[in-house]
Amino acid sequence: MEVIPAIDLKDGRCVRLFQGDFDQETVFSDDPLAMALSWQEQGGHRLHLVDLDGAVQGKPVHLEVISAIVRSLEIPVQVGGGIRDLATADAWLEAGVDRVVIGTAAVHDPDMVQEVCRKHGSQRVVVSVDAKDGLVAVRGWKETSTVTVLELARQMEQIGVVRLLYTDIARDGALTGPDLATNARLIKETGLAVLASGGVASVEHIKELAPTGVEGVIVGRALYTGAVSLSEAVAAVG
Repeated sequence: MEVIPAIDLKDGRCVRLFQGDFDQETVFSDDPLAMALSWQEQGGHRLHLVDLDGAVQGKPVHLEVISAIVRSLEIPVQVGGGIRDLATADAWLEAGVDRVVIGTAAVHDPDMVQEVCRKHGSQRVVVSVDAKDGLVAVRGWKETSTVTVLELARQMEQIGVVRLLYTDIARDGALTGPDLATNARLIKETGLAVLASGGVASVEHIKELAPTGVEGVIVGRALYTGAVSLSEAVAAVG
């Protein structure tokens, strides 16, 4: 199971939000590139980057910062936030990003997701399923669709997606523990690989996820506060 450090970008800085609320942000670094290099040095095998401003605006905002990180790191980088059309996905993948993480477009434009899978290969696509009370949230988590988590997961599987990133928004940044039940259910009821996100506050939480069968866990706030040591977490599940 991979332990994947996360960098969320807002106004050029590394931040963490509480339950996706842009009015409840904590700034952890003014130097995203240095932070990315630090996670690599501490043993991260992959980096998860989110352009929060891009997610709200519907188009990438932190192009220069993310491009610099991708060029500077040796580990693969997956990028999400504002990837709503094929041209944007193409641009990131051709720029050296290992995987694009697509959320809103999976709900509103599944044909686009299918085309990215066809053109670049399903292994280079992650569909982000962000849940608010069991329904999928979109547009930077500011809107809630009428689609359930399992409905979207099954639809994505049918069009060729092989990997999901599941986040329970109520747990994101709250350090209350991951949603073990839904992660396990997604794996049991679909044929998809699942990355878990939201709620991790300790190495024990990461260990608890392992039996669910998740492929990886994305960790944000707990790494920044020091509640979780990346090197210790990697060693614990490696």
